[in-house]
Amino acid sequence: MNINSLLFGTAGVPISTPKPSSINGIKQVRILGLDAMEMEFVRGIKMSRETALEVKEVSVKENVVLTAHAPYYINLNSPDKDKVKASIRRILDTARITHTAGGWSIVFHAAYYGEDELKIVYDRVNNALKEIVKTLRDEGIKIWIRPETSGGLAEFGSLEEVLALSQNFEGVLPCVDFAHLHARSIGGYNKYGEIASIFEQIEEKLGREALNNMHMHFSGIIYGERGEVKHVNLEEADYNYYDLARALKDFNIKGVIISESPNIEGDAILLKSKYVSI
Repeated sequence: MNINSLLFGTAGVPISTPKPSSINGIKQVRILGLDAMEMEFVRGIKMSRETALEVKEVSVKENVVLTAHAPYYINLNSPDKDKVKASIRRILDTARITHTAGGWSIVFHAAYYGEDELKIVYDRVNNALKEIVKTLRDEGIKIWIRPETSGGLAEFGSLEEVLALSQNFEGVLPCVDFAHLHARSIGGYNKYGEIASIFEQIEEKLGREALNNMHMHFSGIIYGERGEVKHVNLEEADYNYYDLARALKDFNIKGVIISESPNIEGDAILLKSKYVSI
């Protein structure tokens, strides 16, 4: 699937959806004038194959691009090997059901550092990702796999780490969460030049194709000395979303950008209107 523009969407079914469900959420996304929806499997994958096929049919009809967020219960650096295997299985199952639903991309939080050295954690995540990519290729499942930039300093997922992983595998690109980068850097990545530098690094390391296939998250965010505390609405935080919109436009970014604010559709509409007005 080629996406020839920048699509704005919600993390989950829009709050305003009558009789909330994935199918009704897709229809509401279209009514709101948005273009994408991220299926939130964060507490487990509970979608049947039959429902996934219905979701695909409706998303095609409504011209809404689908992405998915894998469960939160993932730690590819767990000292418990069974937990690592379960983490790999959750990522694979997310990819499988999303592929059945006609989805374009999946995102996951990869690991926690624990007491381990950064290089050791990176190698463990890289090895797990190698297994994930091979398994999906063997199954004929073609979907973008995205390690996400994380908001907490205890979590694997700096911009440098997810870029390095993406260089190693075909079909792997980063999910850039602008709020997480802002929180992780304790207030950084908040001026036009800093935001632009994200896209410059991606193009330098992964090529223009990556900028044509971006999967991004944004929201307002509250942070402390260890990074992320909680997501809030854009206008309740210090995140400079005007400069984000300007950089997205200037770099001609294509793909999907998903609102993770509590008011998911409100901020998706806000950022889209800001982007369109530039």
